[in-house]
Amino acid sequence: MKAPRGASLGRALLLLSVLCTPLGCGDGKTTGYADRVEIRRTSYGVPHILADDLGAMAYGLGWVHMEDYGHLVVERLTMVRGELALFKGEDHVDSDFWWRRRYQQAVKTYPSLAADTHDMYEGYVAAVNRYIELHPERVPEWAAPRFTAVDIAAHWVDERLDGATRRFLASQEAREAARDSAAASGDGSNAWAIGPSRTASGHSMLVRNPHLSWGAGRYSVYYEAHITVPGVIDFYGDFRVGYPMYFNGGFNANLGWATTNNSPDVEEFYALSVDPDDSDAYLLDGESVPLQTTEFQVKFTSSAGLETVTREFLDTEIGPVVDRTADTLYVVRSADWGEYRRTEQFLRMMQASTLDEWKDAMRLRAMKESSFTYADAAGNIFYVWNAAIPILPHPSGRDTVAIPVSSRSEVWQELVPFDSLPQLLNPTTGYLHNENDSFHYTNLEQFLEAPSVPAAWPERRLRLRSQLGVELLRGADNVTLEQLIELKHSPRMLMADRVKPDLVRALSASRPVGEVASALELLEAWDNTSRLDSRGGVLFDRWVGQYDEMGGDYADAWNPDEPTTTPRGLDSPELAAEAFAAAVQETTELYGSTDVAWGD
Repeated sequence: MKAPRGASLGRALLLLSVLCTPLGCGDGKTTGYADRVEIRRTSYGVPHILADDLGAMAYGLGWVHMEDYGHLVVERLTMVRGELALFKGEDHVDSDFWWRRRYQQAVKTYPSLAADTHDMYEGYVAAVNRYIELHPERVPEWAAPRFTAVDIAAHWVDERLDGATRRFLASQEAREAARDSAAASGDGSNAWAIGPSRTASGHSMLVRNPHLSWGAGRYSVYYEAHITVPGVIDFYGDFRVGYPMYFNGGFNANLGWATTNNSPDVEEFYALSVDPDDSDAYLLDGESVPLQTTEFQVKFTSSAGLETVTREFLDTEIGPVVDRTADTLYVVRSADWGEYRRTEQFLRMMQASTLDEWKDAMRLRAMKESSFTYADAAGNIFYVWNAAIPILPHPSGRDTVAIPVSSRSEVWQELVPFDSLPQLLNPTTGYLHNENDSFHYTNLEQFLEAPSVPAAWPERRLRLRSQLGVELLRGADNVTLEQLIELKHSPRMLMADRVKPDLVRALSASRPVGEVASALELLEAWDNTSRLDSRGGVLFDRWVGQYDEMGGDYADAWNPDEPTTTPRGLDSPELAAEAFAAAVQETTELYGSTDVAWGD
């Protein structure tokens, strides 16, 4: 560990983490990483990592991840290697096969990574291995210091393909729910940017609210950290446990951004005819093209001991085979297949100092999805519906229909250019927002049309969470940072504003008695918020779930001609009353009473 540089970081910072122990320093096993990095944690445990170079910075990040979530890091890296079934049993065999294919991609592309990306992967994995050596009691008993930089790279290769394949094989009727039901109005990410014309300081402001877990979880754990390599990078934001960089949002001295999932359709499924004279070939442009075959083995532990499963995977020049019949191959062509530069893109974004530099980093197109909302010290605010979305020579199958093709010209070849994606810079009314809905209403006064290029553009959508965001932002003028934070924590339940009057009328007409009558009085007195001391919101929330489960809907569905005032009302007063009685019973069983505060 290097001696602390300069003055103390202030009362909020405590020196809680020491990388360099007597066993970890000067023995050559960490190639000097520990001597080139300093870690300080705040009283809340947030690490501030100061390093001489990117490799040492990644070593520090890997170390704090191991300190806080060592079991999770080890398990995920074992999964990435396709070896989880070896230690955790047969239930993980399917996952291991999937990861073996991804790992093959990582091995193939690793030499093509930028040098600074190599440095970070090598530093990160060195910390993981060294921590396992020094603290075997804090990791799974089967863990060994054998991970490699390729394991880190494989953690983020062609991420979207698995989900798209599962959707296709499940033959979903539609990729998105057609009905804006109560269930479709739940949690998600939120991002706001406010321009200088609407702020008290005259500076732009950015709010990021991912609504995802900051605690332990199996897939992805948000992790707050500050990383600094003088003259190279100085970034504060959220990271993910097990990755040097992954879907990051945050800021440097000049700019910041937030991400919100946008679920673009970056893949298409195609149906190819099997060659009738050769079942191991397919027909394309009148030619018989041989299938490419790869065999993988996965070992797993069972009650009988160590067993091995062998599976064969097929590929075409269009993409992997996901299903087949006697005469048809179903293949997926994905813009994400084989992508390996995401860490490089996020590093370039973190290092950018201007909007132009940040856009240049985005033009790498390694990030295939997610809306980005941006603000900078120069006063710019910017939104882009980011997606590596294909230019289609045919209607989109939307991950549910395979398009029959017999020629290469019928298969998509190019992506919509970054600068042609839906985006908006410095709107005249000074605000941008996204809450996982489509790009169209990013600013209500400057409607964004879908580009004319043929692609699987999303349909217009503005759900209640988005509508509340718009309402709060449009009312914000000369806003201070403290006021913006207060808006971000608004406890208002917009759904209650839209449907509670109809619900109260339906309940009154049903002539309730006993507990239901008392609950109706509670509902009428409720202030339509989720304030900690507010009473009635818990009951209303349970009613929403019951009403939706019973098939209830709005009286007026969401209408793009009335985007901020629909949906509203209830289509079935009788069903609403029935659902309320069920909610009263459920709330009482869970909490002992319907008169329970939201904070209880």
